[in-house]
Amino acid sequence: MSEAARQPVLLVLSGPSAVGKTTVAQRLLAECSNLTRMVTCTTRAPREGEVDGVDYHFLSDEEFCQRIEAGEFLEHAQVYQHRYGTLKSSVTGGFKAGKDVLIVNDVQGALALQSMARADVKLAGALITVFMILKDVYALRARILSRGAEDEGAIEDRLSIAEAEMAQAAAFDHVIESRTRDEDFERVREIYLKHAGI
Repeated sequence: MSEAARQPVLLVLSGPSAVGKTTVAQRLLAECSNLTRMVTCTTRAPREGEVDGVDYHFLSDEEFCQRIEAGEFLEHAQVYQHRYGTLKSSVTGGFKAGKDVLIVNDVQGALALQSMARADVKLAGALITVFMILKDVYALRARILSRGAEDEGAIEDRLSIAEAEMAQAAAFDHVIESRTRDEDFERVREIYLKHAGI
């Protein structure tokens, strides 16, 4: 298949908070040269070490609303008291550059992207969704606690949301149960390479 005729891949990596999505995504981007990361917009404040335009596009509520009104988002949602959104231009720009696009998204956003893709032939052909899951909420609680960045109330909120998110696993193309960082990476990489035809 020629490069010009190759179907681009829009790889959406999703799952509950603390399941290991970001770790897998960083390694995929480091080792798969044709894959570029779509930077999500958010209204939350940057965490220590996060860089605007690299980790997220950090927007004010007003800026986010203006972009909604301008129709710039493929999807947007409210998650943990903050807004998150996927810019259309980030995906189409990657495709035009001949790249596959990786989106690391919460479950709500991933499901919204699936819905949008049904109405867009190019997206429908490109979209591959991968759901990372842990065997149960106890394992997830241990991972959240290992981060040491959440108070007890926030942990309980995340676990409550995670239970509802894990019930959505069947809506995704691929579901992998998180084990070790290396195993998770290898399984997601294998899925990507298969669909990319690399």
